[in-house]
Amino acid sequence: MINRMKARLMPGARRAEGAKGRFYRKNLILLLVVCSIPGLITGALVYFLAGGILEDRLLEQHNEQIEQRAQSIDEQLTNLELMLSHWAFDSKFDYTLGNRNYVQQFEKARDITKTLLVMQGSNTMNKQVGLYLSGEEKVLFGPEYGLLQGEGQAEAYEGLLQSEKVAYWTQVAFDTSRPSDKELTLVHYIPGGSLHPFGALLIRLDNDKVSDMLRTMTPGEGGETYLMQDNGELYASTSGDDRGSEFVSALNEAVAADGPNKGSFLFRFSESGVTYAVSYGKLSRIADNWTYVSASPITGITEPVMVVSKSIVAVSLGALLLAAILAWLASRSIYSPVNRLMTVLRERSAPAGKPDCEFTWIERQWQHLHRESEELHAKLSEQLPHVKESFLHQLLQGYLADYSEEELLRRMERYKWQVEPGTHYMVLYMKLTGIANLEGKFKYGDEGLATFAAVNMMEELAAKSFEQSNTINFHNLAAGLLIIVPEGRTYREELHTFSEAAMQAFNQILNMRATIAISPVTASITEIPHLFEETKHAVSFRRYDQENQIIDMEQLEEQGSAASEPAYPFTLEREFIQALRTGREAEAYELLEQFLQALSSAEAKEMDVQQGMLHLLGSVQHAIMVSGISPNRLFKGANRYEQLSQIREPELLLDWFRGMIAAPFLRELGERTNAQVKRQIEHAMLYLQQHYMSDISLDSCAEHIGMNPFFLSKSFKQVTGKNFIDYLTGLRMDKAKELLRESVLKINDVAEQVGYQHSYFNRIFKKLEGMTPSRYRELSQAE
Repeated sequence: MINRMKARLMPGARRAEGAKGRFYRKNLILLLVVCSIPGLITGALVYFLAGGILEDRLLEQHNEQIEQRAQSIDEQLTNLELMLSHWAFDSKFDYTLGNRNYVQQFEKARDITKTLLVMQGSNTMNKQVGLYLSGEEKVLFGPEYGLLQGEGQAEAYEGLLQSEKVAYWTQVAFDTSRPSDKELTLVHYIPGGSLHPFGALLIRLDNDKVSDMLRTMTPGEGGETYLMQDNGELYASTSGDDRGSEFVSALNEAVAADGPNKGSFLFRFSESGVTYAVSYGKLSRIADNWTYVSASPITGITEPVMVVSKSIVAVSLGALLLAAILAWLASRSIYSPVNRLMTVLRERSAPAGKPDCEFTWIERQWQHLHRESEELHAKLSEQLPHVKESFLHQLLQGYLADYSEEELLRRMERYKWQVEPGTHYMVLYMKLTGIANLEGKFKYGDEGLATFAAVNMMEELAAKSFEQSNTINFHNLAAGLLIIVPEGRTYREELHTFSEAAMQAFNQILNMRATIAISPVTASITEIPHLFEETKHAVSFRRYDQENQIIDMEQLEEQGSAASEPAYPFTLEREFIQALRTGREAEAYELLEQFLQALSSAEAKEMDVQQGMLHLLGSVQHAIMVSGISPNRLFKGANRYEQLSQIREPELLLDWFRGMIAAPFLRELGERTNAQVKRQIEHAMLYLQQHYMSDISLDSCAEHIGMNPFFLSKSFKQVTGKNFIDYLTGLRMDKAKELLRESVLKINDVAEQVGYQHSYFNRIFKKLEGMTPSRYRELSQAE
């Protein structure tokens, strides 16, 4: 095919590339270039001569305007300096200001504030006029009286008194949270002329007003004007750009190269291509010199002249372009078939250099593409297992929910699965436990390594047991297994055998235990994500009293209905929270361990233990809030419910609850209440728990423990977070609810048992619980 194309196209191509065709194109281009030369010369002359004269005149006018406006700015700044110096020598700001109590002598503070307000209103550029007094207390009139509390702000004002100059200009960031926002500030020590100043008068200029003042030195739009001390400590500009910006740095270099004092020149900024008229000079300030620089763009003024010259050049270049177009049209029809073929090949592979012969190049590219195709097939075979695993991850996580059954079937066939209509699918979900056991080969933090080892074992065992299967590594002590079952065959027995073999391998090699959930069979690929979620959820039904477990979802519903609901240890919860409130750390940790043992005893399932611990966390958080402590502040904004829901093993649950919940609460209580008061309150709580059925008052309890009634009431609230009477009422109500739930005593007897008369007991019970005692007993027995 290629040889026939060469035989037909090459003669025509050779003629097109012959002397006549080549000569025609070259002479056509040369003729148009020669015609374009006069236009290019004319455009260049207009550009350089007219543009240069105009730029020089603009520079001269710009320099005259800037010198006049710089003199005006100098006068404004001089007035500020004279005003501040006048007030610094005023008798109002003498040594009598030091070490005064301005809270008691508020009239003196008000007089200072009025004076500062007068000074502040004397100039529109003043943002704030302040008085800073150093001493044991850092006093700042700004202009209202105040004390500096933060270390950062105090350091900023104290640093103003470290200069050897009596009066000077500086830039300071008074807002410590925004160190980059500096303000131009005039400082004068007080008393004026003293060798031992104890404070300073400050004029903080408004950055926007300073920018407006400098903007008067910037004729036109898009320019830049800035002031800078010769020592580089002070900098202010119209645009707020940092002195380290590329434009300002380039402008400073150009000013330094032009001369030391003042002058003007044209400056072209290479980054933007804009030409600026630049004028600069010196301003004499207090014991220092400032340099002002004004740069105004003149490109907009000279642009019309440049447009005319560029238009002439563009017309000349257009003639040159026309020559190229005509030369291209001359050979287009002859060369188009070969060009189309080369274009197609170039889109698939970049050419290796300019070819001597188009057809030789085409042949090389064809061979190159063939080699690439073979390499891609080899890489596909190598990467296919990873692609299949990625597809399974997306399928199980529900990311392919928008695909139809037919589309998913085609994708699985493309990935070399042997699937066809009628094929069935099953999912296994495996969860490892026991990593918290320090005697094992893995410990907490090695989840990824342990999961990797378990997945390798599952792959090896699955390859021996099933015709088609694929494992999925979730890297969090969990793994999945998708099994493809031919139509008319069940693997239920093989699945149990496989699960037992896998768990035995995990026990012996990894020294870890496993729970494996087996899903029902489905014939639809779109149902696999739902099946996986149900299987994953089924693992939470594992029993804590068994180490290795196989959960068959077909039997789970029957087992779940026959199982009894676990009893929640309310008494241990109450005792644990009480121990936390009173700061009994050892007893609290022991009760927490007993609480977890009670939750996970008998036939308790993982989800039951999780729900119980989450309920305990809610009760503890409520106790923390009642104690006057913010859980959000105590836990630094962490979501403890989410953290707790991720933990599955009893040892980790216990350690987490101790370290993340109980320990911070106990530390906070220890910082808030001294040990002696806590012991006394503990005695009072113990007395209430033992005599709640008697007629107890605040005075009788205080007399019993030897404490003042008023101090007892106050301390009781601080330690427990509840008032004395609220705690006693809550204690009686808890006991009453316990008797209503667990005994057959009459309501009158229950009321007497907890120290109430029958009628009052009914009213207070309904008020606190929202129902009568009889109704509460009915609901409790119904559960």
